[in-house]
Amino acid sequence: MERHQNDDRYIENRTFDEIQVGDEAHLEKRLTLDDIKLFAIMSGDVNPSHVDDDFARSSRFQEVIAHGMWGGALISTVLGTQLPGPGTLYLGQTLSFRAPVALGDKLRVSVRVTAKDDVRSQLTLDCRCENQRGKVVIEGEARVLAPTEKIRRPRTVMPTVRLAERGRLHEILSAADHPPAIPVAVVHPVDDVSLTGAVAAAHQGLIIPLLVGPEAKIRAAADAAQLDISEFELIDVPHSHAAAERAVALVREGRAEALMKGALHTDELMHEVLKRDGGLRTERSISHVMAFDVPTYPRPLFITDAAINISPSLDQKRDIICNAIELAHALGNHDPKVAILSAVETINPKIPSTLDAAALCKMADRGQIQGGTLDGPLAFDNAISESAARTKGIDSPVAGRADILVAPDLESANMLMKQLTYLADATGAGLVLGARVPIILTSRADEAITRMASCALALLVADHQKLKGLPDSDQGA
Repeated sequence: MERHQNDDRYIENRTFDEIQVGDEAHLEKRLTLDDIKLFAIMSGDVNPSHVDDDFARSSRFQEVIAHGMWGGALISTVLGTQLPGPGTLYLGQTLSFRAPVALGDKLRVSVRVTAKDDVRSQLTLDCRCENQRGKVVIEGEARVLAPTEKIRRPRTVMPTVRLAERGRLHEILSAADHPPAIPVAVVHPVDDVSLTGAVAAAHQGLIIPLLVGPEAKIRAAADAAQLDISEFELIDVPHSHAAAERAVALVREGRAEALMKGALHTDELMHEVLKRDGGLRTERSISHVMAFDVPTYPRPLFITDAAINISPSLDQKRDIICNAIELAHALGNHDPKVAILSAVETINPKIPSTLDAAALCKMADRGQIQGGTLDGPLAFDNAISESAARTKGIDSPVAGRADILVAPDLESANMLMKQLTYLADATGAGLVLGARVPIILTSRADEAITRMASCALALLVADHQKLKGLPDSDQGA
């Protein structure tokens, strides 16, 4: 039979006499950057294949992979905490490493009793680690001395180790475990970075890539990166402009549910998206939203718009807010707190952004913006710090607890994002919203986890739109 730990407050073993041949136990664990770095710190193994993203891109696997013994440690966890559990003594272990474990992979680690030695109270167990696609990555056999006395003790609560890493991006990946992968038109993936990102997201079960571009260049990039793209559909067009045009057509034909930018300029892709005839326009303005993981902030932080609207009008700001609210809803936040930023927290006729903020809040009061709680104008400190808001005497459900930061213009949003990135070690995954489908904009500088999280966001938004009956993103949030 299979055993599960039902009460996380206690840890309990199974004695040798209680165990039968065929008994099983398992755990599931997703590989995060924290896991890799903590294992490297503990073991001293700083092989760049595990801790250097730039080096890993040029390695055999083109991405960061786990230390082999990380999976072995998880097998030890099952043996020491579940089957047999506390009191177990390790006698021997064989391991065969069948495939790499990539960043974001979820392992199912299982052990099964295959033999009992009644004379010496020893067990032999089959050990196996499978990834989320059912592929065996590690297998082997363990020999243990099973406990003969019952042990049940309160589970030791380990201290929280905080690394300035990408925990919330992994939460996005976890949230995307359930919806089925969506077909995504990958536009002009003729370099190793864009192609590797698409293939990695496919292997994570997030997207089904439709590779749109010059076939010879795509295959050359795959060969150079040692990528197998045989399972993906390749749509041959002569150049990047034609790739953007064909990708948009795939969406209109219902064959693609999202777009992913490859090795072409954003303007070239957006030109096709924004065409009045044959594009992907809706009644809502298009905008870019970043879901940021800021190590010093207790929740995901959405920042908008730093990529599309240079100096948005009041109507465009309404749509920018609605797009951000829709993304928050897709991630399970059904009443996001929206802070409309300015330099001050009072209305000043000489500062136009304060007037816009006041008007947007009144629009929300009148039902013109729905799905979130708005307040503004708010200075940045009052938006994200409760103590700063108290000092200023601001009584607001948003101040100090903002989920969404709406910047006055592209320049301020761009500077805010880069300050968080380079001074606060933040990172984020982003989407363009407001078109008929989500658009994934990636850059060569993006880490693997960032590219995958952006694909996960697109999957969650597409699934949310299906559930809400909003395929064209043209209704209020």
